[in-house]
Amino acid sequence: MNNIEISKYLSYILRHKPEIIKLKLDKEGWGDIQYIIDNSEMKLSYDIIKEIVDTNDKKRFSISEDGTKIRANQGHTTKDVDIHFKKSIPPIILYHGTKEEFFSSIMKKGLLPMERQYVHLSNDIETAKKVGDRRKGKTIILSIDAKQMLADGIEFYISDNNVWLVKEVNKKYIDIIK
Repeated sequence: MNNIEISKYLSYILRHKPEIIKLKLDKEGWGDIQYIIDNSEMKLSYDIIKEIVDTNDKKRFSISEDGTKIRANQGHTTKDVDIHFKKSIPPIILYHGTKEEFFSSIMKKGLLPMERQYVHLSNDIETAKKVGDRRKGKTIILSIDAKQMLADGIEFYISDNNVWLVKEVNKKYIDIIK
């Protein structure tokens, strides 16, 4: 059991399937750390979970101020969670990494959250590339005209780990750069 496997497991139960261990998440996505330790198939401890939170390069998780709860910062597919993210003004351009095979569909329908609650956008090309590289196939980077989206009244949110979130991105705001 390594940190990557533990991180994937925590992502799975905190973002997608808390019911596999009968974990109750509140509306903001918080789950009890001790419950996870006691009910996980993995041999977890508070120190292991804290290490995962502290060392995760994408800062996927947060621990509550009192140290008793954990949550995934964004990317939930479970409908029980509805985190109230901070509304914020984005940079002029944001980026989205995806696979080339999805480009024609994106240019017809725009970027949609699919099974997630939001479309995830990045501040920089390097982060968008990392996101796109998670799947097999050629990665392309899309630039998103966040300035015009904002001018058109579209709301942007920022997660605790600095991922930009929007409900969807209309194709008119999208351009391919790589």
